[in-house]
Amino acid sequence: MIEADVAVVGGGPAGIAAATVAAESGARVVLLDEGATLGGQIWRRDVLAAPKGSAAAWLDRLAASGAEVLSGWSVFDAEPRRLVGFRGIVRFHQVVIATGARERFLPFPGWTLPGVTGLGGLQAMVKSGCDVSDRRIVVGGSGPLAIAVAASLAERGAHVALVAEQASWVQIRPFLFAILREPRKFMQGLDYALALHPGVVRFGTWVVGAEGRDRVEAVRVTDGRRTWRERCDLLAVGYGLVPQTELAALLGCRVEEAVWVDREQRTTASGVFAAGEPTGIGGVECALIEGQIAGLAAVGREVDHLETERFRGLRFKDVLKTAFELRNELRHVPRPETIVCRCEDVRLVDLEPFVDRRTAKLVTRCGMGPCQGRVCGDSLEFLKKWGPNEVRPPLMPTSVGDLAR
Repeated sequence: MIEADVAVVGGGPAGIAAATVAAESGARVVLLDEGATLGGQIWRRDVLAAPKGSAAAWLDRLAASGAEVLSGWSVFDAEPRRLVGFRGIVRFHQVVIATGARERFLPFPGWTLPGVTGLGGLQAMVKSGCDVSDRRIVVGGSGPLAIAVAASLAERGAHVALVAEQASWVQIRPFLFAILREPRKFMQGLDYALALHPGVVRFGTWVVGAEGRDRVEAVRVTDGRRTWRERCDLLAVGYGLVPQTELAALLGCRVEEAVWVDREQRTTASGVFAAGEPTGIGGVECALIEGQIAGLAAVGREVDHLETERFRGLRFKDVLKTAFELRNELRHVPRPETIVCRCEDVRLVDLEPFVDRRTAKLVTRCGMGPCQGRVCGDSLEFLKKWGPNEVRPPLMPTSVGDLAR
């Protein structure tokens, strides 16, 4: 049994910031993260590479703060003042939920072919040593991650043939204007643009199918007026990010599209704070500010000096959400025979008789596989406008031995 004044779940920017400032204030802090190294997806680095920039600064500050870090520690159950994980139980007075976000996948014909991956999945493989030099790659989907991944692939020698962004140029203009007002974001975006060949990025364009025999060989894309075929060796597609709110919901927090928080990042559950992507997608700077606010508020410290930056982050979240809102045409991309639940091989036509997720799950096993509905659940919320997954423990596949212990 581990005792803590403040437990922080998630080792991305928000969790690192929350744990750091809380520990610097003298509290006993435990930071739990399921990864082998801290940083989350957004600060994931190449194998054997040292942290850089703000990631390095925050990791150094965390190391000096006195916070206890437990890596490879997944939480699969929780109740007031207690977290249950694969390696034991943590009792806390306050908890900060900084569980990040996951990619949203939308099914299309051929998306189960080898060589078709998620954006973040391909990025993670490359940073783990996967060689993409001289590979012809098409990137599709929506959101800033698509451009970032495409740029990183190009820098590693890949030939990025196309970046298909489903949002139109008119739709994303407010986002571009917002970037212009943020020098750091603007310079980062400029670096991404310079890494790609002119004309590679096409707005108002989306993937409608992948083709190939034993693996992906080409992708069909459309701009709503014409459809064409792009040859590729790899296809990476992802439609933005979805806040990971399951732990917050299990602890009784109010959750809609994201976890509701007040100006101090307090949720509606006593002793529970949330920061970063679980409260809405806003990027690393926003996550760092929210993490600091949550960490300070959890130990009773003043947070007024961070209010202006928090408000700026909230505005940026709103801009992001509007700029990359998914177009209705994507609901009509999957065909009846298209698999929507890859774990259980459930096709879209198999779900036709059902009007809600629970009934469909009981009859077809859709959402009962290893991912526990984290892939098909998010896509079906969009495709069929079904409500979110029912949350109950365990939050992830768990061995009988762990449950017994």
